[in-house]
Amino acid sequence: MAYIGRGTESISNVEILDNLTFNGSASYTLQKSSVNFVPSSANNLLISISGVVQQGNFSVSGSTITFDTTVSGSDTCDWILHYGTGLITTVADGTITEAKLGSNAVTTAKINNGAITSAKLDSGLALGKIGQVVFATSSTTQTSTSTSYVDTGLNASITPSSTSSKILVLISINGFIIGSNASSMDIDIARGGTVVLEYQRALYKASSATETQLFFQCLDSPNTTSSINYRTRMRRGSGTETVLTDYSDANGDSISTMTLMEVLA
Repeated sequence: MAYIGRGTESISNVEILDNLTFNGSASYTLQKSSVNFVPSSANNLLISISGVVQQGNFSVSGSTITFDTTVSGSDTCDWILHYGTGLITTVADGTITEAKLGSNAVTTAKINNGAITSAKLDSGLALGKIGQVVFATSSTTQTSTSTSYVDTGLNASITPSSTSSKILVLISINGFIIGSNASSMDIDIARGGTVVLEYQRALYKASSATETQLFFQCLDSPNTTSSINYRTRMRRGSGTETVLTDYSDANGDSISTMTLMEVLA
């Protein structure tokens, strides 16, 4: 009886084996692309002979298939499909949405081993992996009255593994303005000679001296696989007072930190 049901050509992710040439024997060698092929089991094979789908009337041993009866040399092998336990359908790009994921369904281990790629996720769920992390600190007081940027001493270098990687820069910097006159401090983040982000009036005081811990972040696209250096700089933005980083007094030393993270594409 001819096969009735879902079109076999619509089964996704099955392996198509080479057609057999029948010669009146019962046993034949299964091949894929002219290389001997060992199926998972006889139950994992569908074979069409002269327009009739065969299943369950043959056995396999290694790459040898043996039919229950001899197959006439006048019969034609239309196709042979090999499929695994259960059918696996390739997920189309951009089709997995938040609603499709169960609570706690995605573990950290599954993300880290690359099992889920951003191409398979809806744009709102695209993932990036952290390739490396660089951490640096600075605790040496830097002082300036200049209205031009000067280095604070806080810097770190990183070498991206790919030109498509982005660098996430996280800054925690101790800022201080001395004096009683209204003044402000500007801070910027530079990659070499290129300013990637500038914070004007990062710190402002109207009267008495002011000290605080400032937090900044930026996502940079350096487009290089060479070592690059990120640094923070400061200047007096307004007023006449002295601006400082990592201020030290009788109460102890302050500290600034920089964290660089390579975000893989």
